[in-house]
Amino acid sequence: MNTPAPIMRTLAEMRATTLPWIRAGETIGVVPTMGALHDGHLSLVEAAKKTCDRVVVTIFVNPKQFNNPDDLKNYPRTEEDDARKLTRFAVDSLYVPNADQMYPDRFSTTVSVDGLTDVMEGAHRPGHFDGVSTVVTKLFLQSAATDAFFGEKDFQQLQVVRRMAGDLDIPITVHGCPTIREMDGLAMSSRNLLLSDRARVTAPRLHEEMEKITEGLAAGQPFGELQRAAITRLENAGFTEVDYLEIRANDDLSLLDTPSRPARLFAAAWLAGVRLIDNIAI
Repeated sequence: MNTPAPIMRTLAEMRATTLPWIRAGETIGVVPTMGALHDGHLSLVEAAKKTCDRVVVTIFVNPKQFNNPDDLKNYPRTEEDDARKLTRFAVDSLYVPNADQMYPDRFSTTVSVDGLTDVMEGAHRPGHFDGVSTVVTKLFLQSAATDAFFGEKDFQQLQVVRRMAGDLDIPITVHGCPTIREMDGLAMSSRNLLLSDRARVTAPRLHEEMEKITEGLAAGQPFGELQRAAITRLENAGFTEVDYLEIRANDDLSLLDTPSRPARLFAAAWLAGVRLIDNIAI
């Protein structure tokens, strides 16, 4: 039976742990999370285990990527349960840094990626991606990882992290892993824990409407008509607001009227006070 991974809470502990791995020339995979782990996160851990000699899972609820104080306050925190879920994977370290390890007194540096962060999540959550880029840069450097694993469910974040690592010449390979869904199609997310029982029944409608759009596009229907009809049906089902429902290119996230090059359909919508996001390839 596997024993729980040792929990590291300081940078000094993390570096003392990874130094022998580095000297031995071992590959180190990092899976950055904010906790409240679900099967989507665990699929990233599994991919890291298959790819790398050593695996570090990080849990840090990063205050710099929340533009809403209530959102930060309400974000689920389940460290003990998370540690139990990771036991079967025999990860080498669980890094749960204290806030002062990430943002010590007089911390004054921000990592910002232009272009990719101006749309979708960046437009609706000002400063969000600056917070993501800053903390991920620190986690890459603190863990000395050779590989990092992110879910395609947050596809915009994945592209931002790839651009950031490339631009800053961080010697790491960023892997994108498929979105993991519930049986009814809802993309797994820690925020799903915040849904009421009634809202949880309605939530899969977002993915259903996205699939209807992809089917309509394949049949030659104009995207604008499909988009308007889907938004109307979502609002009638109980969604209070659709922040965006649009086609964007995979590489630079530029807005498209039709999938004329590799693209995805992206959506963000509010349901009973919880913001759900999703994307699917088209």
